[in-house]
Amino acid sequence: MGDRNYPFLFLLSILLFVLAFLSFTFFSSTSSYPFLFAFTPFPISSDFHVSVSASPPVSTSPPISPAPAPAPAPPDDVDLNVSLNIRWQTCRLGSVTVDYIPCLDNFHAIKRLKSKKHMENRERHCPRRPPTCLVPLPLDYKVPVQWPKSRDMIWYSNVPHPKLVEYKKDQNWVRKSGDYFVFPGGGTQFKDGVNFYVDFIQKTFPAIKWGEHIRVVLDVGCGVASFGGYLLDKDVITMSFAPKDEHEAQIQFALERGIPATLSVIGTRKLTFPDGAYDLIHCARCRVHWEADGGRPLLELNRILRPGGFFIWSATPVYKRDDRDLKVWKSMEALTKSMCWKVVALEKRVGSTRVGLVIYQKPSSSSCSDPHPSNAKRPPLCDEKNKKVPWNERLSYCISRLPVDSQGNLISWPAPWPQRLTSKPQSLPSEPDAEDIFKEDTKHWASLISDVYFDALAIRWASVRNVMDMNAGYGGFAAALNEFPLWVMNVVPIDAQDTLSIIFERGLIGIYHDWCESFNTYPRTYDLLHSSFLFKNRILRCNIIDIAVEMDRMLRPGGYLLLQDTMETIKKLNPVLRSLHWSTSLYQGQFLVGKKGSWRPSE
Repeated sequence: MGDRNYPFLFLLSILLFVLAFLSFTFFSSTSSYPFLFAFTPFPISSDFHVSVSASPPVSTSPPISPAPAPAPAPPDDVDLNVSLNIRWQTCRLGSVTVDYIPCLDNFHAIKRLKSKKHMENRERHCPRRPPTCLVPLPLDYKVPVQWPKSRDMIWYSNVPHPKLVEYKKDQNWVRKSGDYFVFPGGGTQFKDGVNFYVDFIQKTFPAIKWGEHIRVVLDVGCGVASFGGYLLDKDVITMSFAPKDEHEAQIQFALERGIPATLSVIGTRKLTFPDGAYDLIHCARCRVHWEADGGRPLLELNRILRPGGFFIWSATPVYKRDDRDLKVWKSMEALTKSMCWKVVALEKRVGSTRVGLVIYQKPSSSSCSDPHPSNAKRPPLCDEKNKKVPWNERLSYCISRLPVDSQGNLISWPAPWPQRLTSKPQSLPSEPDAEDIFKEDTKHWASLISDVYFDALAIRWASVRNVMDMNAGYGGFAAALNEFPLWVMNVVPIDAQDTLSIIFERGLIGIYHDWCESFNTYPRTYDLLHSSFLFKNRILRCNIIDIAVEMDRMLRPGGYLLLQDTMETIKKLNPVLRSLHWSTSLYQGQFLVGKKGSWRPSE
């Protein structure tokens, strides 16, 4: 009887061996890189190899979760010299090539537009597939002038666009002096100089209190951003924005100077900012017809202006009395009254100039929503039921409701700067541990930057001025860098938790973006891109090579990518960066530092 069991036991052993072999084969195959190969549009060399040996444990928490500073880790078994064999090509788009912005220079889409009445041609029109060509450098490109000297002068060869010199020669926007562009601090509406203009505003209405009560400003139609540049001296951070239009390269000038700026337009779509974000909005001859289209442009401004915030408008309808200007002024009077804005200051003459300004204040209570008969002519209140992140959303004809906290209470004005940077934001989620998570996040970034980013990584921070946090969370990275001579563009991806209101409430600036598309900035405008666990939530929608090309476009030669992510992501991204001739280094199994060089493909 016992002898009959031997064949059965032998067959069972063989079956167990086969199952073990199949399990090993399956799990080995899943440790490869199906995502990278499935999406790669380029041929990959046959010698491509990435080690799959065990890597040190790393934190995969999103940046808004509390996490301790990383502990020392053993050396990583990954070959950083591995490169993908990608046949890169230089972009060839005629005169715009060196300044190519894929979603703003899509001329095929722009030609097909049925109307340009509302600046549709200045809005985003992204190509169906992000381009994978590399933007060339301008002839004789130089290492940018360092901040703070760059505020007043930049290399002509880095932004070789002289049109504004001639076009605005009587207004002191910009002058050419030898090999440099020089910025005297003038402007269309501040011919006595921007410093005088800024001081005049506070003297006219002392409640402004630059750098204390007013911290976060939006400058619409900013020119070369001298208004925002000089407000930095008063501890005010300004998001300067303008479209890519006939005022050639004005935003490129601003970013080359080291002044926060982005390309945008008030056309048919909502601005990519949250409700109630800005303490003050400024428009000096910004060429926006606020009263047009039923007042939708000004209603959009009302949406992003903080309750109790100010709108400063310096334009001819304020101080001229010809028929056209009078008509615009009366329209603005009716529109601002319908939104319950009040005039808190009106000056017909600024200094020795023949220009004036008006300061409006948005209400801080919900009185404008009262169902009183006198309110019958007002635009309706916006429907909040299906509220979305303002990304590719049409302008609305409605008055935005005042923002409330998680308990339904109206959000009040933030604490004075700089206390608001670390105070508990009123717009935090309602979860019981939300405040603890916020505080731990703040401590985490302060520790990480001090112990790792500054002390352990191969980054020359003295050369860093323009910084982007590609996945900003609560803005802890930017908050920890506040005392340093740099600024941070905090980007909240549209498919991440919406924390942008918290970032603005802290006194920082930011913007929404979809990283499957190109960002609204000129090439070579950032010194450092920071990415904390950005890729893990994008791999199902975005191509990692497309994102790498976009990072290469935005970074200046000599600029850095500072990436904190899983070893799996690092193994996918590093070979792409190496194929772009970037140098890379790895620290503690989760911090990849990439440095862009000046290499471009040979013709």
